[in-house]
This record gives sequence, structure tokens and C-alpha cells, in this order.
Amino acid sequence: MGSQSVTAIKSQKDRKEFLSHLLNDIEAFNYMLVNNLFESGIQRIGAEQELCIVDEDFRPSTNALKILEKINDEHYTTELALFNLEINLDPQKLENNCFSELEKELLLLLEKGQKIAEETENNKIILTGILPTLRKKDLVFKNVTPYKRYKTINNVIKKIRGGDFKLHIQGVDELILKHNSILFEACNTSFQVHLQINPSEAIDKYNWSQAIAGPLLSVMTNSPLLLGRELWSETRIALFQQSIDLRNVSHFSREQKPRVSFGSDWVKDSILELFTDDISRYPPIVTSTFKENSLDAVKKGIMPKLMALNLHNGTLYKWNRLCYGVAKNVAHLRIENRYIPSGPSVKDEIANALLWVGVMQGMPKKYEGIWDKIPFEEAKGNFINASRTGINTYFNWFGKGISAKKLIKKTLLPIAKKGLLKSNIDPKEIDYYLDIIIKRLETSNTGSQWLIDNKRTLRKEFSKYETNAILTQQIYKNQQQNISVDEWKPIKAKGTTIKKKYDKVYKVMTSSLFVVHENDLLHLALKIMDWKDIHHLPVVNKNNMIVGIIDKQTVLSISDKDKTSLNKTVKKVMNTNYIKVTPETPYHKAKNILNDTDNSCLAVIENEKLVGLFTKTDLAKTEILKQSI
Repeated sequence: MGSQSVTAIKSQKDRKEFLSHLLNDIEAFNYMLVNNLFESGIQRIGAEQELCIVDEDFRPSTNALKILEKINDEHYTTELALFNLEINLDPQKLENNCFSELEKELLLLLEKGQKIAEETENNKIILTGILPTLRKKDLVFKNVTPYKRYKTINNVIKKIRGGDFKLHIQGVDELILKHNSILFEACNTSFQVHLQINPSEAIDKYNWSQAIAGPLLSVMTNSPLLLGRELWSETRIALFQQSIDLRNVSHFSREQKPRVSFGSDWVKDSILELFTDDISRYPPIVTSTFKENSLDAVKKGIMPKLMALNLHNGTLYKWNRLCYGVAKNVAHLRIENRYIPSGPSVKDEIANALLWVGVMQGMPKKYEGIWDKIPFEEAKGNFINASRTGINTYFNWFGKGISAKKLIKKTLLPIAKKGLLKSNIDPKEIDYYLDIIIKRLETSNTGSQWLIDNKRTLRKEFSKYETNAILTQQIYKNQQQNISVDEWKPIKAKGTTIKKKYDKVYKVMTSSLFVVHENDLLHLALKIMDWKDIHHLPVVNKNNMIVGIIDKQTVLSISDKDKTSLNKTVKKVMNTNYIKVTPETPYHKAKNILNDTDNSCLAVIENEKLVGLFTKTDLAKTEILKQSI
């Protein structure tokens, strides 16, 4: 969002003053376009690296501010959550070895951060689109970075939304959650790449960036998991939109667009349309102190900062975003690519950046005036489909159906190479990084596919907690070697160990549960336990709240005495004096309860809701695993 000093728009006076500055900025921007006051004839690239901080158990660590203070490097800055940081890389002139220079700078800055992180409670830095070990309890308001701009945007969005945010993502698994802050947005970490463009070609270049977004994303996906659920190949796309959606029912009824979006149409007459469309669609939600009259300044030869326009633009999140900047009284335009995920390795990120820049630079002339060639909905549909299915996506590309692999290999890679050569990039550099993309296509091993394959294998032997921790640990190890994901090997379960595996109940409990209603027949309960080879069933009421537990041995002993007893309802024999623990209950405490009492099962309750069971079977299995370490 840029400036730290933002406040909520609370009154009509605030809104009027902000809109006055915003409209003045629009006039100044238009004046600059008409009078060719933007820099042209030179292009630069830049990038922002978002990262996660984890502790020695590969769980999120909230030490961001401590680490930032010790690093004392202006390249590093805060992010929304206390378990994230961001690195702003120096702009590079688009020529020669600029991409390998970008990689060198990023590796040096990451090494510096890793060193400080290790000195800070043995923390580590991880590059991953969504951290596998994140839990819902990590996404609470106290973990928001305590800066005014973050708290302001959270409070404003929640007030407009009129209540808690709802999250519903359907993939292989399904995730349905309510949350009370925007911190779910902090699950997303990306590698944002900037490309400076000439104003004369801004319309066609921005439209082209939209057209290629889906196909390019398909080979870059790295975020299939959220809170242990297997969702979209690039879950960040759905998560980011829903996590800060301001709309309530009245907004939906008039088709109000979310503040995170792909866009609504092609740009046709002026690049200014991107800003004017946003102002028309989205009311301002925050303001600041403005000292500059942009139009007066530009007429005097002073390139304005356009603070109001940038502030409003900063509260909207397009996957391709047009950005305005000014340095040393020279104004420029750039396109920011926001859909490239963080990771899997630095090499992968640089290869992704080079591919995108190359395809942008190599745009064939036949794709100018794209609005006459394909409907906007085709590009938007391609982007959503790529988010869902990644490298296995089948696209509608200018009226023809084609697979992601074929489209990238046969069409987009040649365009990229041509564009990079036109930009005077070293041919060896081009071949080196494009070869990483080619190997991904040949092996089908994107970051998402590697995570999914290994998650499924590990879950055969490990709990959900252990699986997520092992995945994160291996990501870290591979990143330390800076090897591209096509070379990442399958994780071998044997010999894989994670510290503190068994210290809390949530790490060893059974979380995939079957339940019966209190008015169901005992016969049904017994059949379910037989069919699913389980010995305990939680009993719920009409509000789906747990009211008891029934165990197989009890049912069998009753039915042995009287076969007709199976026609009784569950509530007549269920145990209503079951013991409750929380997910954070120490393992040894839960173990002692099971060993020292007649209970064979503990109900794991969080926020008054059943989230798991810890049974004597779980206990026995855990004790065997502990002995094998």
C-alpha cells in the first residue's frame, strides 16, 4: 500500500478531499500522456521477493520485526503478517546478464537474512507460495504486523464487509472457513516482477500481459496446499480474492467486482482506462495527507508523485497491475506481474521472470488490437483454469484448443527467445534459464506437482502435521542447494524425522472423523464402526455440536445381552461424561489421562467445536513411532 501513514475514510469530508486529490492526479496523468512526459526508449526490470519465516520445527515464526531490526538493510521491509518479510531488489536495465545479476543479488540478500534468522531463535527463511505448516490459529489478528497501515486496512475492510470473512475453496479437498481478519491474505507469498514499458505501446503490452497470464501461470504453479487441504494447483489465486473480499449481499446483487481481480475488459483507447475504471468501480477506503497539487506541479515541469492515485491503486489487487513511478524527476510506467508464486527455488523464480519478460518483449505484431481477436472472457477463463489445474490445463488459445505443454513449448518459448534477443539479453543466459522451463515441461514437475506427489506418499505413513513439516523441511533443504524443481527428488519416508513430532495432541490425533446423530439407531453406529474399522464415534445434536461419544465395546456388550437393543437411539447409551482436551494439550498429559482413567478416547475441542479424537489406538501407534526414532 505504499505509505505507512494512512487513515480510514470516516466522513464525507474525508471522502470529498481524497476524491479531489484523486481526480487531480488523473488529470495530471492524462496531461503527461498527451505531452509525452513519460520515460521511453529504456526498459528496466525489478522484483519483490515475499518470504516466510519458520522456527526450528518449520512452523511459522513471528520474529519478523526482530529479524528486520538486526538485518538493518533497506532492501528488506515488513509484510502484513509477523511471519513474513519482503525483499525489494534493485532495478536492472533490461540487457546483457540482468537476470543472472538479479539472481546473484537475491541470493546474497537471502543469505544475509538466513544468517540473521538463524541467530534469532534458530529461525529459517522459506520461499513457498503457501507455507504448508500454517494453521488457522496462526492467522489471528495478534500476528498482524503492528503498523498503522495494516491495522487500518483490516478494520476498514471488515467494517465494509459487515462481519467475518468466509473462505470456500473446492479442489481435490474442500475448505470452508470463517475468519475475522484479513490475515488469510498473508498465507500468500509471491515473486512479483516489474517490467518498464513505453507509453506508446502500453495498451497492447498490458492487454498482451492479460492474454498470456493463464498459459504462463500453468507452468509456474507452486501453491496446491492450504491448511493441509489439497486445493487448486495455484491456490493463492482463489485465496487472495476471498481473503480480502469486501462485498456483501447487496454488492453481489449488482455484480460488484472483488478488489482482487483479473480485470473486466481489454484496454482499448487509453491506458488511463485502467485507473478510471477502478475509480468508477471501487470507492476509496483509506486516505492520507497530501501536500502536492499534481496538475500544477507537472505543468511546472515537476513530475508528480500521484500519491492519491497510487494509494487507491494500492488497495486494489490485479494479477497484472499497471504502476506509476517517478525517480529523479523522471516518470515511468511499468507492469507488475503478481501471479508468480514464491519458490520453489531462486533459480525457478528467475526462470519464471525471464520467461514472462521474454514473452512480453516478443509480442507478435498480429496480437495488437487484441480486443478484435478474442473475447476478454477467454483470457480470464484461461487464467482461472490454469490456477485450478496447472500444467495439465487445456486452453482455448485464440479459438483453438491446446494443452499447456504444447502451447508453451511450440508457441510461447519461441516468442520469449525472440523477445529476449531483441532486448539484447545474453544468448547463453536465455538458454540457461529457458532450459529450466523446458525441463519442467518434460518432467511435469512443477512446484505444485512435487508437493502433491510427496504429500500423498507421506500421508500413507505420517500424520497431517508430520507430512506438512516434512514437506517444509525438504523445501528448505532443496532451496539451500538452489536447484530447480525439475531436479527435486521424491522424499524418502525412511529416516525422515522432525523434532517435537509428538509434543502436542493435534500432531497425533485423528482428525478425519465420522459422526452419528444422537437420534440415530445403535445399529447404524455399530455398522459404521465395522465398515470404517474404528472403535469410537462422536455423537452430535441437531446443531452439529458434540454431545457424547459412543464406543464399539459398549455397543457390543449391550447387544450381546439383548439383540433388540440395537434399535435404541444412540443418545440412550452414549457417554456424556467424556473428557475434553484442546489441540494444544501436551501429549504426555493426554497420554496420562488415557492410562490413568477408564477413558479410551478423548474429544479434542477448539472454540467449542470438535476437531479430532485422541484414542488409545492413536496412543499405541504414537508410542511405537517414538521408539523407532
